[in-house]
Amino acid sequence: MVNFIIASHGEFAAGIHMSGGMIFGEQENVEVVTFMPSEGPDDLKRKYQEALAKFGEDEQVLFLVDLWGGSPFNQASPFVAENPDQMALIAGLNLPMLVEAYGARFTMDKAADIAHYLVSVARDGVRTIPETEEPETTATAKKSSMAGLKEGQLKINLVRIDSRLLHGQVATAWTPESKANRIIVVSDVVAKDELRKGLIEQAAPNGINANIVPISKMAEVMKDNRMGGVEAFLLFETPEDALRAIEAGVPIKEINVGSMAHSTGKTMLNNVLSVDKTDVETFDKLRELGVSFDVRKVPNDSNVDLFKLIDNKRSEIESK
Repeated sequence: MVNFIIASHGEFAAGIHMSGGMIFGEQENVEVVTFMPSEGPDDLKRKYQEALAKFGEDEQVLFLVDLWGGSPFNQASPFVAENPDQMALIAGLNLPMLVEAYGARFTMDKAADIAHYLVSVARDGVRTIPETEEPETTATAKKSSMAGLKEGQLKINLVRIDSRLLHGQVATAWTPESKANRIIVVSDVVAKDELRKGLIEQAAPNGINANIVPISKMAEVMKDNRMGGVEAFLLFETPEDALRAIEAGVPIKEINVGSMAHSTGKTMLNNVLSVDKTDVETFDKLRELGVSFDVRKVPNDSNVDLFKLIDNKRSEIESK
């Protein structure tokens, strides 16, 4: 029997698991993973490892996650990439999908087969009264987003520092806020990592293309007079990368500081921002270059003064 891992932001996975049991009956070989607001990517990865450890080796596993491009998706994808013959993933979890998945286990013994089968089930489970016309397909939407290149330079609509790069909040909240038609991850490290590149490209929201480029390439793109019509949302993993891009000639005047993960040697400024001495020195240099900062995790948050946060912890940061 194919094993299932149901995963979501918050308690949605636990709730839909309970609902599925009410409709189809209690199920074996099903683990629930919740990603809570106080947790980070490493916590989620650990939870997946613990869930997988409850299944036997070489068994089939299907991840059913809530949101394409969200953290549950991003942390599950490497497991699938490393075990393509045993594991599969499907995003957009809804109750019709879960109930049908339980039934599919009686006739299908491959996780990938169940995942492919569930796509149409999940779509058919979404209906309206009155009925609506079918939306534009993803392929058509992406094709249209690539059209319209003309003479002129690329326009930067939004720049964000986020250690998770392209994830659920970025895809569903910041991309519409930016009104961009192209997401560009600017990173020398990620540009060399084929696995991460593939996951980021997959996580792009419908109708938006995601590109991953080295910092030097981004500087070249800004000088290219064939990029008219491209309105870009730039994502940087670290403030150091953003500084290097500016020094290379990328014209950045404001940066949204969204998320900087905690690690050894870093000090937490708030529940989503952690910095070390190098980060603080970099922010000081960026300020000297005339860059302003918009400190918000999601668009509805109120902007916070970055340097007030730093000054409140500066002595602690300097002592490490």
